[in-house]
Amino acid sequence: MDADVVIAGAGPTGLMLACELRLAGVDVVVVERLAERTGESRAGGMHSRTLEVLDQRGILDRFLAVGEPQPVGHFSGLYLDFDEFESRHPYPLMILQSAIERLLEEWAGELGVRVRFSSEVSGIRQDEAGVTVELSTAEAAPATLRARYLVGCDGGRSTVRKLSGIDFPGTEATMTALIGDVELPDLPEDYVWVRRCAGGDWSAIAFEPGWYRVITSEYDRVVDRDEAPTFEQLRQSLVRLAGTDFGMHSPRWVSRFNDAARQAATYRDGRVLLAGDAAHIHFPAGGQGLNMGVQDAVNLGWKLASVVRGRAPESLLDTYHTERHAVGERVLHNTRAQSALARPGAQTDALREVFGSLMVFDDVNRHLRGMLTALDIRYPVDGDHLLAGRRVPDADLKTSDGTTRVHELLHCARPVLLDLRGSAELAKVAGGWADRVDVVEARSEDEHWPVPGVGEIPAPAALLIRPDGHVAWAAPAEGAPGVRALRAALTTWFGPARHG
Repeated sequence: MDADVVIAGAGPTGLMLACELRLAGVDVVVVERLAERTGESRAGGMHSRTLEVLDQRGILDRFLAVGEPQPVGHFSGLYLDFDEFESRHPYPLMILQSAIERLLEEWAGELGVRVRFSSEVSGIRQDEAGVTVELSTAEAAPATLRARYLVGCDGGRSTVRKLSGIDFPGTEATMTALIGDVELPDLPEDYVWVRRCAGGDWSAIAFEPGWYRVITSEYDRVVDRDEAPTFEQLRQSLVRLAGTDFGMHSPRWVSRFNDAARQAATYRDGRVLLAGDAAHIHFPAGGQGLNMGVQDAVNLGWKLASVVRGRAPESLLDTYHTERHAVGERVLHNTRAQSALARPGAQTDALREVFGSLMVFDDVNRHLRGMLTALDIRYPVDGDHLLAGRRVPDADLKTSDGTTRVHELLHCARPVLLDLRGSAELAKVAGGWADRVDVVEARSEDEHWPVPGVGEIPAPAALLIRPDGHVAWAAPAEGAPGVRALRAALTTWFGPARHG
């Protein structure tokens, strides 16, 4: 084997997955068809759950030093408030994808990830023992890599998905949007946010001093995806919508997107898996795409590592599809709704006014922000505790070594059995998984923990936390801890116990 896992695509999803695998001691190679980084800005931010994921790995400070927190978000251009009660990082972080990729690539280098540029997947052959990946490279002869698994993180036009024959059903585009980073010397305002017009809408957002991200959206105009976008097309589109180009010049980057929404029928075909845009594409409303890809990677990484290292059965990989496909369906659903809510016309204007009036109610705002931030995701985990399947709150803890936080316990990407009542019985049960699960005894600084979409709940007596930060099992604050259920959860998620 040339590697345990080959990852196609060195974007945020592929790099995050590579780092997750390396934290677990898995040998990984990332292959990227591009010859080098383009420097294109692309996506522009990260939501609360993604920031928490980075905090769980101890690298969030790198991103906070580059990005800028924003006090509000939006649903189809309608402002959405955030609640500091729900997360330590309640606000979206404005940070360009180019910076995200640079920081993740630096971290990957520290962890020993191998990245091969100018290497495009051209063929895949699976067998019982592994997968052979054929590559087109800058060299004269094609290259091959042999690995146990291949993960396609190679974008919406994923070669890995196509070669694997995985269906990509969904809905066709109904509009065309152009986006570019340009200078706008004649713009009379500091920024323009979703200015609605007869044919669509436009925005001009200042990302850097003197530079604006211009976005134009025109409905019932669908352009061939294979047609390369140009600066002139962006300029003409802005003229049609705004009546002027505001002296637009010096484009750094121009791209195009639309509201087509598609999702892979399965995220796994044997030894081939999909993550990020290779598994789902959608209208980029609310900035959910990059975030969903990073969270795909964190959900898949520890599971794939456990299987590769022989610590869990291969069936664990099926839970990746079960959990993340449902999340993708929900994002496609809400982005279709946002696209419909953005269409021009008097009827939609009236709908937006009514919808906006509803968003001032706390319950509506809470529901929408939970959807956009992914803080309210609950995976189908056995157990009736309110925390079961949800992401664990980042509670303050006191241990024998001092104070810490729940998310700090996850820096090594290992499962944690957090005992908040000092139960010798729980530690005894966990002994069979001592090679895979860290047992931490602590006390919660707070009697109640906040849970997005639920409110405050009593701090649990104990909980089993997966490496992705979701709760696999929790014991109630009062009553018996339920060791049988704990043993079942340990076996389900981390394989059979080992003794001796």
